[in-house]
Amino acid sequence: MIEAKLKETKDSSPKDDDLVCYCFKYTRADIENDWRENGRSLIYRRISAARKSGGCNCAAVNPKGI
Repeated sequence: MIEAKLKETKDSSPKDDDLVCYCFKYTRADIENDWRENGRSLIYRRISAARKSGGCNCAAVNPKGI
């Protein structure tokens, strides 16, 4: 039982190419690189601006519906 849980946790750990934003196709690596290069997340600002203007469709695009 514990071994199965450990395997599940290991397999579901985030990877650099995992999509974080399905609407704009940003990956975990994109966001980490953005943070390193700019000292803050400009990607987050872009996503926030798009959401405010109705350019976000996460509920339909994200396979988890989030």
